Amino acid sequence: MKKRILSLLLAGMLLVYGTGCGNGAAEETESSAAKAEEKVTALSLMQEINTGAENIIDDNYRTWYEVFVYSFADSNGDGIGDLPGLIEKLDYINDKDPGTSADLGCNGIWLMPIMPSTTYHKYDVTDYLAIDPEYGTMEDFEQLISECHKRGIHVIIDLVMNHSSSQHSWFLAAAEYLKGLSEGAEPDVTECPYVDYYNFSREKKGGYCQLPGTDWYYEAQFWSEMPDLNLGSEAVRQEFAEIVDFWLNLGVDGFRLDAAKEYYSGSVDANVEVLSWFNTMVKEKKEDAYIVAEVWNDLPTYAKYYASGIDSCFDFSFADSDGVIADAASGRSDASSYGKALVNLQEALGSYSDSYIDAPFYTNHDMARSAGYYSGDYSENQTKMAEAMNLLMSGSTFLYYGEELGMKGSGKDENKRAPMYWSSDATSEGMCKGPADMDAVKMKYGPLKEQESDGDSVYSFVREVIRIRNSYPEIARGTVALEESLSDENVCMIRKTYEDSEIWLVFNLSAEMQTLNLSGVTFSNDGTKDVELGGVLLTGTEPAVLADKTLTLPGYSVVILK
Repeated sequence: MKKRILSLLLAGMLLVYGTGCGNGAAEETESSAAKAEEKVTALSLMQEINTGAENIIDDNYRTWYEVFVYSFADSNGDGIGDLPGLIEKLDYINDKDPGTSADLGCNGIWLMPIMPSTTYHKYDVTDYLAIDPEYGTMEDFEQLISECHKRGIHVIIDLVMNHSSSQHSWFLAAAEYLKGLSEGAEPDVTECPYVDYYNFSREKKGGYCQLPGTDWYYEAQFWSEMPDLNLGSEAVRQEFAEIVDFWLNLGVDGFRLDAAKEYYSGSVDANVEVLSWFNTMVKEKKEDAYIVAEVWNDLPTYAKYYASGIDSCFDFSFADSDGVIADAASGRSDASSYGKALVNLQEALGSYSDSYIDAPFYTNHDMARSAGYYSGDYSENQTKMAEAMNLLMSGSTFLYYGEELGMKGSGKDENKRAPMYWSSDATSEGMCKGPADMDAVKMKYGPLKEQESDGDSVYSFVREVIRIRNSYPEIARGTVALEESLSDENVCMIRKTYEDSEIWLVFNLSAEMQTLNLSGVTFSNDGTKDVELGGVLLTGTEPAVLADKTLTLPGYSVVILK
């Protein structure tokens, strides 16, 4: 009602004090009245401030979008996502046009396994040099790479070196050979080289399974149908060197290494040696290839893996429902703890490598989705803020498909890999049916079809976070320092320095408005620069205000100062 009254008053004033320009005055009246009627949203307020141009550097500091092809986009109506479906949706991820705001703005894609397999998840590979027929053809893959590169999107693929499928020709040949050995005879690699590809033993050890019809056992730490490969074998290493050649020649930009801490379960040093070999081998073939390893462990442990020289390890200490991000976003820990953790992180990683690229992520295919982490009146605000805390970290940050919509999914793995929520109509074009054993997952927030036109949605917020990240190279590449004097249980203020440039990120992780006196903060080396708002991220419709060195932050918001 107030807006309607304001509109009428404004219209009347324009009629009384008009310029006398006939239709021009009437048009101006209508335009002003229409603007007064426009709904103020978090997005409209953010876009008033977030006017910085895209400034993306072509390197390995990227914003990666993790895609489970099976559940992403179906092109042929069989209910299973495929590569042609992903190609059709590339403009959603990045349309190559910095002048539009309809795409997410991610400039990297991590493809979960795409090679032939016996399972829906495809982590048991039967052929390392092919595309699973459920997903399409090699021609489809080549087209995907071409279309991604046109948009400035790099593509990394999951490379599962810890184990193969029990149906892989290597294992089948080794098993057949062992079954034919006379009792008490020892295997001979000159007769069957594949017996050295796996870890066979006559002793049943932890994580070993019996080979049917024999007195032999084989290592299979994850599942009997995923026999562990012997990565100490030169023959196995040569196989993977040729596999790497194959995919690099197809235009792949790097690799995500699955289960790297299980190459030699329990031995960090042996695993680091494998990664060191792999990194050297890959970089000799493609110097700028990006390599990120999954080392699901605590920070003091996965930091050690950077001694291998690889670019990145996933930053597990910040992820999941009990990680640094969720603890701070939920209020279980002070806001300042987030900044302290960022400083501690770079010190830990920097002690092993001077060329590391951190790989922050918040959730992935093995974790419950983050919308389920929060409840209560501010659960949506906390969901949004946590996404910002991940996407504004230094390094190459990763976003799991559907997190930008606040999708839900917990319990068994199938539930965490539910169909991308394009529409609430399961029969809508492009929708996937999801894994066969998936439970019904009731979503908390609407599908993309609804959220993309809602300026207050989770999607609109996350898209704006990525816009900010793409505008400031300091965000991904900056060295972090905590402004302790202004950081407390509600507020975290950090400085990021990259080359000769500095920006400040101020997080309000409380529901209440916070006011900060910035007069004690030095905003440039010479102290002459006037600080200004460089960007805002809002979860509500109260604006952030900077006036006379006083910063007012509405509840659950982020301000970028420059």
